[in-house]
Amino acid sequence: MRIAFIVILVIHGLIHLLGFVKAFGLANVKQLTQTISKPFGGLWLLACILFVVTALMYLSKNGYWWLPGFIAVLISQILIILYWQDAKFGTIANVIILAVSIIGFANWSYFNKYQKDVRTSLEKTGLSRQAILTETDMEHLPEPVKKYLRYCGAVGKPKVSHFKIKFTGKIRKDEQSEWMPFSSEQYNFMDNPARLFFMKATMKGLPVAGYHAFMNGRAYMDIRLMSLFKVQYQDGAEMNISETVTFFNDMCCMAPPTLIDKRIKWLETDQNKVKASFTNNDITITAWLHFNDKGELINFISEDRYAADVGKQLTWATPLKDYHEIKGYTLAGYAEAIYTYPNGDLCYGMFKLVDVEYN
Repeated sequence: MRIAFIVILVIHGLIHLLGFVKAFGLANVKQLTQTISKPFGGLWLLACILFVVTALMYLSKNGYWWLPGFIAVLISQILIILYWQDAKFGTIANVIILAVSIIGFANWSYFNKYQKDVRTSLEKTGLSRQAILTETDMEHLPEPVKKYLRYCGAVGKPKVSHFKIKFTGKIRKDEQSEWMPFSSEQYNFMDNPARLFFMKATMKGLPVAGYHAFMNGRAYMDIRLMSLFKVQYQDGAEMNISETVTFFNDMCCMAPPTLIDKRIKWLETDQNKVKASFTNNDITITAWLHFNDKGELINFISEDRYAADVGKQLTWATPLKDYHEIKGYTLAGYAEAIYTYPNGDLCYGMFKLVDVEYN
């Protein structure tokens, strides 16, 4: 569909050259029977240039590609109306380009909301120099957690105040739903706890955008078809608890250095299992962390996360595997998200780690 849209832009743009050619007498254009003055010929040329520029910006995935698209359609349609007898069929292409440009603007605007929240959180965090994580910082941790931090390579590196993660993968609502491929970007902030997660997915060939925002202990999830039409929205007390679980899960799985955080209470140790609680904004959740003999975190299990479809807390697990080095840390490269329903487990998400950046 991307290629088809680029072809429409280029061909529709080049057709506008005919008006320029006729106005300046560069060739005999039989398709245009009406007289075109040179000023209007310049407008036909301008529309052509703007359509081609739109195509190039769209091809290069420039987020502002829709802007010259809107201007091109406006100029083009005015010219078509003025020269309706010869150019009326160009309206069809303009309608298509306008519709896609509106979606492009919606995508930009919706993603920009996420980026604005990220900038606000970054400003609160600042750029102060991070202290080095030492063995002394880990003295209060259970042995399996200490082993995990050493295995990940956290010791001797800066403590983490915020981090950025990129994933690819696929998600689904239930076993009857089709898997939706997605890519995502998120920021987590520790000092002023926030989790800002933006996802771009495809559902039956149509683009779907999702924004999960968790700030000041409050969370909401907003899923939109083509970034325009809300298909799912959730907030409230249950969402706040669920996102607190997810925030702690991110700390454990993707940012091991943050496990020295004083908001974590280490409650119980059973060989390679450790039970912990995490408190934020008067919400306390608990989870079991499962490790293997190498020191890898291989599962995170909590009873506190709500399943939206049933409106109650279910066992939620994120088994992890494929540990490898990335940016100097050894981290899990693959995870699944699983709810345990009365009739069995549902894996509703598969995540592949693409990139992580600390501070």
